[in-house]
Amino acid sequence: MLIDIPAGEIVLRDEGSKRSWTARVGAFRLAGHPVTREFYEAVAGGLPPSPAGPRTPVTEVSWVDAVQFCNLLSKAQGLAPCYSLSDDPDAQDVECDWEADGYRLPSEAEWEYACRAGTSGVRYGDLDEIAWYRDNSGGEVHDVATRTPNAWGLHDMIGNVWEWCWDRYDPDVYGPYRVFRGGGWQDPPRGCRASCRRKSHPTLRIDDLGFRLARTH
Repeated sequence: MLIDIPAGEIVLRDEGSKRSWTARVGAFRLAGHPVTREFYEAVAGGLPPSPAGPRTPVTEVSWVDAVQFCNLLSKAQGLAPCYSLSDDPDAQDVECDWEADGYRLPSEAEWEYACRAGTSGVRYGDLDEIAWYRDNSGGEVHDVATRTPNAWGLHDMIGNVWEWCWDRYDPDVYGPYRVFRGGGWQDPPRGCRASCRRKSHPTLRIDDLGFRLARTH
């Protein structure tokens, strides 16, 4: 289920460079939880190997896998795909049509704005109540939507798995590396904050990184 997110503004911060910038966010729609293994398999026809259950977030998916999934789902539902794809191994020439009605990844600004849901603190609630993280996960990923959601009804924005976003982290320094957000089941509290930014190559696949679907309103 996609949730309507109202338009607004968000101040983003990069702790490494000490840089801050303000982004305007238009109204959009965001999934209430990350894409699950069962949903990924139903759309893509296959699934990354994992002992995790069907209602856990799909992991071991790269940024490239995620945008390809978005296009597959869009086509399956008769919607206009958002992404133009290519054979570039760094995925630097992938383009997004932000006006298309299909599925896409949230921008980094959309992600943090939705995560905060009008709050301004380190995170939108008590960590043990809202997130699966190092101290309470038992060393494994958990089913989606089993922790307290934020004020806009979004589950697992903090903890359980990191989530790919559209943006490149810092093209001048890190080239094709894409942003991911939110913290995961293996992370200490410091990694599970609304403002925490991480990055990697768009072909990275790892066991605590998934994605969430968005659509332009």
